[in-house]
Amino acid sequence: MMNRRDLLNLAATSTAVSMLPDSSSAAAETSPTTHIVDTNASLFHWPFRRLPLDETSKLIAKYRDLGIAKAWVGSFDALLHRDMTAVNRRLVNACQSHPELIPVGSVNPRIDGWEEDLRRCLQDFKMRVIRLFPNYHGYGGSLDAPSVAKLLDITGKVGTLVQLAVTMEDTRTQNTMVQIEDVDTTPLPGLLRRIPKARVQILNLRGSNFANLAATKNLYFDTSRADSTDGVPKLVKTVGVERVMFGTHAPFLIPEASLIRIHETSQLGDGQMRQVLSANAAQFLS
Repeated sequence: MMNRRDLLNLAATSTAVSMLPDSSSAAAETSPTTHIVDTNASLFHWPFRRLPLDETSKLIAKYRDLGIAKAWVGSFDALLHRDMTAVNRRLVNACQSHPELIPVGSVNPRIDGWEEDLRRCLQDFKMRVIRLFPNYHGYGGSLDAPSVAKLLDITGKVGTLVQLAVTMEDTRTQNTMVQIEDVDTTPLPGLLRRIPKARVQILNLRGSNFANLAATKNLYFDTSRADSTDGVPKLVKTVGVERVMFGTHAPFLIPEASLIRIHETSQLGDGQMRQVLSANAAQFLS
C-alpha cells in the first residue's frame, strides 16, 4: 500500500516521468496502484481562471504518473453554456483519442429541450453517467422540481448513474459577480424514495452532511472533499464502503490531494481500498 511519503515523492517526480519516452509504462512500474478510477474530473477551462492541469494532455500525463487508470470526465463548459448538446459533443470528441477518459454528459433540466439532450447522451453518445449542476443551472434550492424527478425516473429505468455536483468552488473564493450557493440536498432523500430505481452520486460534498443522507441507499458519494486525515474512513463508516467512490475534482483540485487522503490512513483494509478506488465505480459501466 502506498504511504504518504511514497505518494508525495511520486507526485514530486511526475514532471520528469512525463518526459520519458513511455511515461505510462514508467508510471505503471512506479505506482503500486494501477487501476484507480477517478469518478469526478472535468475537461476544458474553468470559466473564472486558468488551472495548472486544464489542458487535456497535462491532465492525462498527471493521471498516468499517479497510476490513475480511468477518469470520468464532465465538461466545465456545461456550467455556463446553454447548448448542452454542443457541450457534450465537444467532450466526446476530446475523449476519443484518450482511452483513459470516459465522457460524462451534462443536462440542464431547466431549459427547453432537455429531454432531447438527455436522449442524445444516452442513445447517440452512449454515455453511462450524467452530471447535473443544479446551483449553476438555477435549481440548487429546488431539487424536487418535476423536471428533476422526470430525469431521475428516465435514468433510473435504464440504469444510468446521475452525478449531482453540490458545489464546484468555495463561496469564499468565487468571483463577486457570480456568487453561487451550494446545492440544498434536503429534498434528496424524499425524492429518491419516490424513485427507487434512480442512482445518484453526490460530488464535492463537504463537512458533516453525509450523516443526513446516509439512510438513502441509492445515494453514492465521492471522496474529493472528505477533508482531514480520517475523512474518508469516516465517510465509509457512515454510509458504507459500497457507496463511496474515489473522486478528485481535478483539475480544479490537484489529484494528489485525494490520493493522499486515501492512503495516509491505516483505517481502511485492502478490500475496502479496492472498492473505493475502483470496484464500486466499475459496476456502473458494466
